[in-house]
Amino acid sequence: MGFKWPLMEDNVTRQDLDVLIEFLQGMPRLTQSANVRALEQEWSQWLGVKHSVFVNSGASANLITMGALKHLFGGGEVIVPTLTWVSDIASVLQNGFTPVFVDINPRNLCMDEDQVIAKLNSNTRAVFLTYVQGFNGLSDRLLAELERRNIPLIEDVCESHGATFKGQRLGSFGLASNFSFYFAHHMSTVEGGMVCTNDDAFYDAIRMFRSHGMVREAESPELRARYAAENPELSPDFIFAFPAFNVRSTEINAVLGRSQLKRLDSCNERRRENFELFLKHIDSGKYRTDFDLEGSCNYAFNLVLNKPDVALRERLETKMRESGIEFRRGSAGGGNQLRQHYLKGIVPDGEFAKYPEVEHIHFFAYYIGNYPTLEAARIVELCQVLNSVEG
Repeated sequence: MGFKWPLMEDNVTRQDLDVLIEFLQGMPRLTQSANVRALEQEWSQWLGVKHSVFVNSGASANLITMGALKHLFGGGEVIVPTLTWVSDIASVLQNGFTPVFVDINPRNLCMDEDQVIAKLNSNTRAVFLTYVQGFNGLSDRLLAELERRNIPLIEDVCESHGATFKGQRLGSFGLASNFSFYFAHHMSTVEGGMVCTNDDAFYDAIRMFRSHGMVREAESPELRARYAAENPELSPDFIFAFPAFNVRSTEINAVLGRSQLKRLDSCNERRRENFELFLKHIDSGKYRTDFDLEGSCNYAFNLVLNKPDVALRERLETKMRESGIEFRRGSAGGGNQLRQHYLKGIVPDGEFAKYPEVEHIHFFAYYIGNYPTLEAARIVELCQVLNSVEG
């Protein structure tokens, strides 16, 4: 069925398709080439970082970021959120790290910094912070503590393109950051992702991890020369430094990304305006409205019941289905990751119960679509429908 209020209206426009058609009519090379490189440079300039590496998904960005972290810093613990997408936790597990979970801050749905700081120790290799659905989760205190302990910050910005902390774009603070360009996100390459960093050694490692671990992918002449000297029996064109992956993207995806990037800022401004309008009209007696919007750029409307009321939840879901409102319960990634099947046998039974804030989100929170083509009148009408549910 069609939805009156879908999660997303396709943000690949006619203009994007015309740009892509013009590109294809030139009979170009379609595998990774000049447009991938151009998108990486343009994205780096937009974000304010030295290096970006385009890959085939945000999940792949997570995977190779954790791979490079393990390669450069060794194994240990990675502090992760309980509210995030599965690929964040999966990438930690797939690279042999031990995930250490923390609860969320209910005002921004990101990791509770008190719990993060309390769980830092000599075995912590990174803090993997997810900016949930456009909210900022950084603070001066957290950044200062990580710097003091020399613990890397990895930023998951897959849902938060353009969000800021103190006017600086999220994704430009840590050792590395990951972005997703999936259909529903702030901009789309259909499928695609990006790893960003200011660290030259991390950049070379990411470039190699993207493409089979091939040393020739590294941009450092010294690094390539070192591997060649250590492996004189191998052709310099085919030295594989470590068992890695092939997560390259294509020229087609990059052409779409370059076209979309031109209007990302203007689209983001609409999203911010939409979210503020939503919070202005939604009933604060039933639903949470005290979110911290400083620096936020939300791709969803976060609908959170103030109280754990099962009967209200059932009435709300019935109303949303009847009214054509597409929704996802549990917000980002389906709620409390500690309840997910893939963690059975990895975390202790019942561990999920130790995290009450994300537990509330798991059972009594939703996200609803917020996108640039959503008109103000439709937002007001949407709030009227939601407010009509008997409390």
